[in-house]
Amino acid sequence: MPLQLFDTWTRSVREFTPLKAGEVGLYTCGPTVYNYAHIGNLRTYLFEDGLVRTLKLNGYRVSHVMNITDVGHLVSDGDEGEDKMEAGSRRTGQTAWTIAALYTDAFRADLKALNINEPDVWCKATDHIAEQISFIEEIEKKGYTYRTSDGIYFDTAKQPSYSLPRSP
Repeated sequence: MPLQLFDTWTRSVREFTPLKAGEVGLYTCGPTVYNYAHIGNLRTYLFEDGLVRTLKLNGYRVSHVMNITDVGHLVSDGDEGEDKMEAGSRRTGQTAWTIAALYTDAFRADLKALNINEPDVWCKATDHIAEQISFIEEIEKKGYTYRTSDGIYFDTAKQPSYSLPRSP
């Protein structure tokens, strides 16, 4: 029986078809490492681990990459306020680098305690700033961004189907 998953884009159950036969690349968001994770945070990683295990049980070779946000995450979902890493640094009196290492280690210990398999690749935001800038420049050249006084944003209005479900 083929693997079927719920597709949140189309709001329907669909047969899973990988882009490359027998292989699945999975990129997942990881923690912002300015403080300890709580059970609400860890629920996400339980789901991701279940998905990876399900894919492997169905015979797929899975390459799982998880990011670590160790810089540049504002305290507000409205993209305003202070960077969470700077706030954590001020709260603890330690450098942002020190607290990022501390809370990354704590997160990895939490995964182990919950029997969640670690990803194949850990990807720290600060290790990929040049690539992020290059990507932003690329979509900016294509007209998919707009500037404000505090940054450059993806302009969803330039992609009419952005919030519309695709046909299965």
